[in-house]
Amino acid sequence: MQNLQMVDLKRQYGKIKPQIDAAIQNVIDNTAFIGGKDVSLLADELAAYVGVKHVIPCANGTDALQIALMALGLKPGDEVITPSFTYIATVEVVALLGLKPVFVDVHPDSFTMDPASMKAAITPNTKAIIPVHLYGQCADMDAILAIANEHGIPVIEDNAQAIGGTYTFPDGRTVKTGSMGLISCTSFFPSKNLGCYGDGGAIFTNDDAMAEKLKMIANHGQKVKYYHEMVGCNSRLDTIQAAILRVKLPHLDEYCAARRAAADFYDNAFKGHPKLTVPYRAPYAYHVFHQYTLKVTGYDRDTLSKKLAEKGIPSMIYYPVPSHKQKMLESYGTADAYLPVTAALNACVISLPMHTELSKEELEYITGNLLDILA
Repeated sequence: MQNLQMVDLKRQYGKIKPQIDAAIQNVIDNTAFIGGKDVSLLADELAAYVGVKHVIPCANGTDALQIALMALGLKPGDEVITPSFTYIATVEVVALLGLKPVFVDVHPDSFTMDPASMKAAITPNTKAIIPVHLYGQCADMDAILAIANEHGIPVIEDNAQAIGGTYTFPDGRTVKTGSMGLISCTSFFPSKNLGCYGDGGAIFTNDDAMAEKLKMIANHGQKVKYYHEMVGCNSRLDTIQAAILRVKLPHLDEYCAARRAAADFYDNAFKGHPKLTVPYRAPYAYHVFHQYTLKVTGYDRDTLSKKLAEKGIPSMIYYPVPSHKQKMLESYGTADAYLPVTAALNACVISLPMHTELSKEELEYITGNLLDILA
């Protein structure tokens, strides 16, 4: 058995090596490293896959979130609602633009934004809401959108961890994650379900005017070269990364299915265990398991992580410190926010290896050792 990894990109690459190598070589041969044809083709293919009108590739997922907020024309001090139980990038861009993060709690089962907590946090100063599709699970978008629309507040989906997932509305309509908010953002960080071989991101929207604005902001605020109409930034997906993503995109559903199969194995091994709670699969969502995250009770989570490491089994804590308690946000005075579910999850979650290449032998080794530790 090979050394276990949280994400095994080398084995995944091995299966598509000829196509990847050819795609990279083609970009080098053509020397269109910035703004090459693969970038626009990828945008079209992503738009068709997700079911949106416009896709704007950019440098990374954090930039995608920043550009989305910039496009809304918010002013310093405007409030943006976001869960605290998320990767810091979701919140970092809010602070970077001089906006005010307002933290809300998450649902104890889905780990995604609690619509009731969100609703209670809305004030006249609330100018945007960012639900996060965490670990591959879609947030309850019907409830979130209904509340946001009632108050006229735009929604930005943070889809960095759930591309390939779906959401089913109460009327039976099923759509892809990243197609529901006014704007949606994703990341192509290598470990993501659809990852490139460096940094990359994209912004999605169905709004024509918003798409034009997003494109301008990502390109120095210009529509025509050297004529800068607004303050923008320089955020481009390079052609090599776009070419790699074009090879991988047709495999995305297959990758998500492989992750779900691994999650099924874990679920069957751990279901009903008194010290473990397996990930909740919301009936309205197709969970694509960017992470496989357990809740541990009756046993110290950090001790479990150390004992797994002794057996050569990696694990990760996503996330040990909630966003509202991070030092970088000290000046906002959010550390005392009452978010009991977030606090409980920060203390008990642990993520196991999750990727497209997990073998039965590896899964048996991971589950068997974890159960022995807890026995």
